[in-house]
This record gives sequence, C-alpha cells and structure tokens, in this order.
Amino acid sequence: MRKTKKPLLVMVSLLLVMVTVLAGCGSKKEAAPPATPPATTNEGNKETDPPAEGDGGKWVLGEKPLEFSAYAHYGNTDFPKWESTPIGKYLSEEKQVKLNMIAAAGAHTQKLSAMMASDDLPDMIWADREDQDMERLRKEGKLVAYDEYLDKYPNLKTWMGDLDLLRAEDGKLYRFPNWYSSNPYGNAGYVINKKIYEELGKPPLETTDDLYNYLVKVKEKYGSEIVPFEPHRAQDRQGLGVLYTAFGEGASYTNLNANLLAVPKDGKLTSLLMDPVFREAQKYIAKLYREKLISQDAFNQTEDQVLEKVMTGRVAVFAGASPTDMAGEAQPELIKKDPDGGYFMIWPIHKPGLDKNKIYPGTYTSFGWNAAYITTAAEDPEAIFAFLDWYTGPEGMNVQFFGPEGKNWKGFDEQGQPNFTETYNPEEVAKIQSENSPVMFVGNTSYIDPSKYKYMKDLPFEEQDWRTRYQQTITWPTQLNVTEFSGIEPSPDSDEGIIKTSVNELFLEIYAKSVMAKSDEEVDKILDQGNKDLMDLGYQQLLDYRTANWQENLAKRK
Repeated sequence: MRKTKKPLLVMVSLLLVMVTVLAGCGSKKEAAPPATPPATTNEGNKETDPPAEGDGGKWVLGEKPLEFSAYAHYGNTDFPKWESTPIGKYLSEEKQVKLNMIAAAGAHTQKLSAMMASDDLPDMIWADREDQDMERLRKEGKLVAYDEYLDKYPNLKTWMGDLDLLRAEDGKLYRFPNWYSSNPYGNAGYVINKKIYEELGKPPLETTDDLYNYLVKVKEKYGSEIVPFEPHRAQDRQGLGVLYTAFGEGASYTNLNANLLAVPKDGKLTSLLMDPVFREAQKYIAKLYREKLISQDAFNQTEDQVLEKVMTGRVAVFAGASPTDMAGEAQPELIKKDPDGGYFMIWPIHKPGLDKNKIYPGTYTSFGWNAAYITTAAEDPEAIFAFLDWYTGPEGMNVQFFGPEGKNWKGFDEQGQPNFTETYNPEEVAKIQSENSPVMFVGNTSYIDPSKYKYMKDLPFEEQDWRTRYQQTITWPTQLNVTEFSGIEPSPDSDEGIIKTSVNELFLEIYAKSVMAKSDEEVDKILDQGNKDLMDLGYQQLLDYRTANWQENLAKRK
C-alpha cells in the first residue's frame, strides 16, 4: 500500500552484496519513488538468454551513436547528469549512447506544462505509471505506441508477460514499466526486536491474541522506554493496515489504499467502512491505542522520528509497508553494540482460527511503480525503445548492477544468470548499484533479483544480507497480487476525480477517529456516521466507477 510511489527499492550492502531499498509501496503517491527495484524472486520459469545482437534492420547498441533527451516528471526528482553515473559513463564511452537530462529543480508541474504548451517535449519522459499528464499527452497524440517494436525487441514481452492491463483505452501500449515482475515481491510485515523478545522469554507470536499479550508484557517491563507497537506513519495506513490483514483470509492491504478504498465482494467494490473484517480490525487497533500499546503520535510523526526509534532499538514490534528499509539499516548498527541484538521478522500475525497461509500483510502488482514514455518529439523512437529493451534485458541489468562484463561477472550460466568471478568485489558492486540507482528507469525485477540472490545464497548465514534473507523466507511468500486493481482511477478533473479528493480527505479523519475511539461501540458509531458522510460526498459513485474499470481489467485477463 505504501506506494507513495515508492516504490520497494533494492540497495546493495556495502559489506556483502545487494541490499534492496525501497522507496516504494505503499499508498504513497505524494513523493517520487526511488528508482531501485522492489525486490522479488523468479523460479527460473523465464528464458534468460542474453539478448541477441540485431539483424534484419534492428537497431544494435553501440553500432551507431544514439543521443536523446530524458526528463523525470516527479516532484523533487531530477535525473543526474548521464556521465556522472557508472552506467552512463560506460555507455557514453563504449556504446555511443548519450542521454541529455532535463531538470525541473522542483518545479515539475510548471516545467512539463511549459513544455507541453510550447510543444517542445523531451524525447523520453519517466513518470508515474498512472500519471494523468501522460494520459493527456496520449490523447493529444504526443506519445509513441510500442506495439510494433515488441516482437522485434522482445525483452519486455519476455520478462513482463501479460501486457494487456498496461494498454491505453485505444488498445495500444505506451508505457514501459519499471521494476515489473511476474512473481511476488514486497517487504510488508512485522519486524521484532530480538533482544526484547529474548528478555521476555521468547513467547509465541502467531495470533492477534499472542501479539496483544506480548505488547502488554513489553509495556509492563519497559514502560515508556520502549514503544510496544510502532506502526510507522498511520496517516498512510502503514503498520495499522498490516494489522487489518490479520483479521481476514485474503484481506488486502490495498483495500485501505487511497486508490481503492474498498472491499471486493460479489463482483463489486463495496464500502470499506461497512466491511466486517475492517470493523473488527479497527476495534482491535483502537484497544491497542487506548491502552498505549501503539505509538501515541502515530498519525503525526515524521519519517525521521520513526527512523530514530528503530535505529536505537526503542521499538518492540515494528510493522509497515516496508519495515525492512529502516530495520535493515538499523541491524548492523545494533549488532555492533550488542551481537545478540538487532531485529528479525516473523510470519504474518493472524486472528485465531484463520489459515496463517492465507494472510497477506502486503501487496504487489506485476507492473512495479513507474514507466518510461517516448514522445513524438523523438527523431528515432525505435532506437530509444531498442535501447530501453537492452537496458531492461539480462546484459543491461547486469551492467547496471555489477558493472561492465569482465571484473565482477563474466558470461551467463545455463539459467541465464551472470557467472560471478573470483575478483567480485562486494563494496565496488554496492557503489555501482547505488550510483546507478537514479537512472534505473526500466528495471527488470524478475531477472535481477535471482541474479543477486545467486551470489548471496552461498555465503554463510551470518554474512547474508539481512533484508534479502527475510525477503526470501518471509515477505515475498506473503504478498498478495493486486494487479487487477491497477489503472482504475478517474482523471483528476472528472466528477469522480473531484469526489475522490474529498473522500480521501474525509476518510483519513474518520480512520484516525476510529483508531482513537474509547470503546468498540464508539468505533461502530464513528464508522456508521463516517460511511453516511462519505456517501453524501459521492463515495458510491466513485465505487461504481472503480468497479466498472476493475471488471474491464478482469475481462482483459481472461
């Protein structure tokens, strides 16, 4: 849910191998997502041969110069100078590829509006996958459709698979997705303070009853020194949304997302506030809150305040859309001070009587986060698409993550993954990935994650990257695919778009009040009145609109 465009990012550990950095999930549409990938895995069900050099009129990387302009349409996000990145320097010097980066310096709305008004567009724009400005450009005939290139340059088609839900209403494909995957990925779940857990006797932590009893013990023993349950930023639904999923088999974190705010039932999207699972979860959460088992400033704390608590080990249980980001950063610092300290992750909490294997604290989509668009301003759009296809393929991904072939990797194994060399340097690889991260604009999660894990899996357990270890064993197996709910949003200037803005603002107010309710009866009263108030704003019209688009998505997938 925390998609704050944030996409779930993969970083590299300076000591070992790649570490995933997110940015990412969750609902999170206010900030630009980091360009690194939300980690995922692939079981080798894709063809992984390196892309063949072109023939029959195909554009071939390095055969002739390619120069084009690129613009990142995100608030506070600009591409760095191309040659300042390892991949940019290599491709510029060795493959004759040069990107001219256009900066907006924070004035992205004004910058794109000016370029559109003057019809002086960049050759490539990197933006949110559902960005309405991109839809405006498409309707004005300013975007290039990719359909005629898909078979000629097949990496996207090979690794992404089903592209139908990415198509525009005219049936054509204009978006080249970033960090797409055909397999589960994501980092939502529960992180546990190891030292506190052991000091309390390692009690069971499987059910919602177990969790409540544990949090009570934490408060009794540590008082205000430790926050029993840290839900990250509650205004983004974060850790409280994770708790919601514990009360229903198949309950989706995305149900609380501002871009859905509904529960699917009998082929329709229905009111979240009237959902029995949501109401039961809110009563449980309200109980934790009024007993001061949840951070009392959950709705107004900053990222830095949360990070400080996690870094210093002042939380017993930390839940969120991507708690691995902060916990992974804190882990090496805490064990430096105390080898028996640090954090670990647990299998998702579930209500007693439910199947623990049908509880999904997080969600993912096959499309990742953002997308690259080629505009009609490009002199040779096929060359740009061919470059993107190389960039997202095995060779391109390996060069971005491990550097040019020869030093850290050489050739491919029978699964199409890189052969790592004896001269593989983890610190160098970490630096390469970190510096390339801002220009990883068509990342292929399906391919690169197994490649990264190939190196790490042979390390002793204690040397494995903390994030990657728990992604492999806990988070990836427990994320729910919600691709079917992609692209169901109204345009901002439509009736439904205007309703959405009002509904989202009021919902957060209702949500916070229900969390702070003094009793179960008050929770029901707040949600009953809240549902009525939302309906008065047009909530049902918004639900009907999203239902129609959701059903269209389902029809496309049949």
